[in-house]
Amino acid sequence: MTAPAEGRIGPRANARHIGALVRRNALQIKQDPESMFDAVLMPIVFILLFVYVFGGAIAGKGNQQDYVNHVTPGLMAMTGLNIAMAVGVGINDDFKKGVMDRFRTMPIARSSVLVAKIVVEIGRMLIATTILLGMGFLLGLEIKTSALGLPAAVGLSVVFGASLMWIFILLGLTMKTAQAVQGVAMLVLMPLQFGSSIFVPTATMPDWLKTFTDYNPLSNLADAARNLINGGPVAHSVWMTLAWAAAITVVTAPLAVARFRKKT
Repeated sequence: MTAPAEGRIGPRANARHIGALVRRNALQIKQDPESMFDAVLMPIVFILLFVYVFGGAIAGKGNQQDYVNHVTPGLMAMTGLNIAMAVGVGINDDFKKGVMDRFRTMPIARSSVLVAKIVVEIGRMLIATTILLGMGFLLGLEIKTSALGLPAAVGLSVVFGASLMWIFILLGLTMKTAQAVQGVAMLVLMPLQFGSSIFVPTATMPDWLKTFTDYNPLSNLADAARNLINGGPVAHSVWMTLAWAAAITVVTAPLAVARFRKKT
């Protein structure tokens, strides 16, 4: 038995399928709370590590509180990146466990399986971001703009993080093992993370590296979130972040869906 063609499934039915799969994935998390450790613990570890290990060297001894306002918005971008990577590992693992074999015989849109995963991971991303911001406030984070600045920064981080999930879904569908997905992802992510404005101002970087950071989408996101919270020009970095998110989604989402159809 094979599922009917995706084009025959209407938008309303597709929405019901996505909702059902979201509930299924949420129940899996409830049954396996350890799967939330990365979303709950990593934000705490990262902000404490960077503020108290690197904050004194960057902002000056005793000025770690000033560094909190610099690094917390940047860590919002890093958190979204790490959650996005987990999507690729998870979908690769689902194929290994035979979960996707069951979906193959169900009359559902192939894209609904992927969209449901993204919806659930966005929820995990919001939880991780909330914990990160909570720790930031405990360490002295201050909102220096309007009340809308922080929600706008969070929303921008979620939009960009959701676009990255399509890259990692495609990677998870392409690589043979979850370990391979993690290995390739880290090979790409490390230069993007540390070659950006997430952790330090880019003014002291060599010219060739500063040029790279200027075009690095993570720098655009970090700068946009930072200026939305601390004040400063936001138009360029916000539009660049949205442009990157749109371009990544337009290119990788169709490829991921096509690859998923081929595998199922």
